[in-house]
Amino acid sequence: MNKIYFYAVVSLFGVGALSSCGPKGGSAVSEKTGYAYNKRENGGFEVKKNYKRGPGPGLMEIEGGEFIMGGSAIEIPGQDMTSYNYKRQVTVSSFYMDETEVSNTDWLEYLHWIRTTFRGKPELAEYYYTALPDTLVWRRPLSYNEPYVNNYLRHPAYGDYPVVGVTWQQAADYCVWRTDRVNELILREKGFMTTFKDLNKPTAKGGTPVKKSDTIFNTDVYLNGQIKDIGKKAPLDLSANAAPTTGKNKAQRNVRLEDGEIFQPYRLPTEAEWEYAAMGLIGNTQYANINEKKVYPWNGLGITSPKKSTRGMILANFKRGKGDYMGVGGSLNDKGSITQSVRSFTPNDFGLYNMAGNVNEWVQDVYRPNTFEATEGLNPFRGNVYADKERDPQNSVIKIDGKGRPVMKPAGTGVKQTWAQLQSQYVDSTYKADQRGYKDAEKDLPNGELLTLYNDKSRVYKGGSWNDQAMWLNPAARRFLQEDESTADIGFRCAMTMLGAPEVRSAGKPQFKNKGTKPFKVK
Repeated sequence: MNKIYFYAVVSLFGVGALSSCGPKGGSAVSEKTGYAYNKRENGGFEVKKNYKRGPGPGLMEIEGGEFIMGGSAIEIPGQDMTSYNYKRQVTVSSFYMDETEVSNTDWLEYLHWIRTTFRGKPELAEYYYTALPDTLVWRRPLSYNEPYVNNYLRHPAYGDYPVVGVTWQQAADYCVWRTDRVNELILREKGFMTTFKDLNKPTAKGGTPVKKSDTIFNTDVYLNGQIKDIGKKAPLDLSANAAPTTGKNKAQRNVRLEDGEIFQPYRLPTEAEWEYAAMGLIGNTQYANINEKKVYPWNGLGITSPKKSTRGMILANFKRGKGDYMGVGGSLNDKGSITQSVRSFTPNDFGLYNMAGNVNEWVQDVYRPNTFEATEGLNPFRGNVYADKERDPQNSVIKIDGKGRPVMKPAGTGVKQTWAQLQSQYVDSTYKADQRGYKDAEKDLPNGELLTLYNDKSRVYKGGSWNDQAMWLNPAARRFLQEDESTADIGFRCAMTMLGAPEVRSAGKPQFKNKGTKPFKVK
């Protein structure tokens, strides 16, 4: 089958065609105690009713499932890819992924925010410089690429082209920034915090605008109650010690995680998530059977379109030969000598563009040749480094760095601490928070030099690019680069964890019928 499932309506506020994750027909009364929820007189315990989930800006819904990771690698005609991955049956939980790669315009928006937020502060120069992509990646000793060095990032001709020259570290940092900007937008636009309009609203005709807060919004810091900004539509505070509501004076509070308004963090996809999303086998699945396997994100063994209207057209941006980057003038095949628009070609069955070609894409995973011989069957991933936020042990206030983000420290223990341990800031000396080398540690020589070409800072990238041949377009193919290095053919896209039930669309599918809760009545 060749069906395309556009699972998400990309909406600014992520509340388009959404599915409910809360209990259907749920009662506003506790099933176990009989107390009514959301009542100040009953203690003020609040329960979110009719929670609706949906994707954040730019994301598509990816319904997870089982697949053979690396299973497509052996099917490239004339190429044996088995040495690049280990075939294993795994299951990926449902998640969200960017419809497109992050573009130059997206990155310039990030740089603009840094420049305006830290204007006049001594940290500005360092933060801005650290976030700049390395445009020198375009230089080659025997190639004239200087126009790309000077123009690719900033010129509007390349605005919707994928950003390149970004390291894995820069991509991960962008994800953190994007999380905070989206959550701040949601909270301000919904009136839970002071709206952007009110922040710049004159106090009187001709008066000076209200001073914008110097506090940099961070999701974790806000949820910890350290950003005091109560908007006109902020939730009512139903706690017993809240000030009583009188007239227009309402006791209100910050949004909490339990309110369901905060998005999960944007992040880089895991290698398993990326490969699963790239394959898009959901378009070839009927009644739990896969009708046709794939070598690329599209059906068939070829690299050209079989459809009558587009027959013979190249299906991705890649290099056909050593010197053939775009075909013959007057009849260009993939129509791009370097990268192309992030919305080029046809999306795959999940609605994702350029999951093969254009640019390779960073994923979260630390590279090991045989990772998938050891990893878990559910959500396999190598790269865990467990960390805790630095807090005051007495009042749980989070320590904040110069960017307004929590200061992190290695996790001190793998289990919940006792109260006494927490107060003494106990650290379990036998616990290893860094699990990047679990069962396959990096190997060092006695003089400190690495014995292998890869280490705990080697990160996987996938997908093939404008500068790669067709064998690298296979979703199972994997390579690595150090997390602080960049090239002109590696970009990235973001992902986000999906909470709640994994089924994205239940309409038209058989379902068990559950009875509603019987209300408790005091006799």
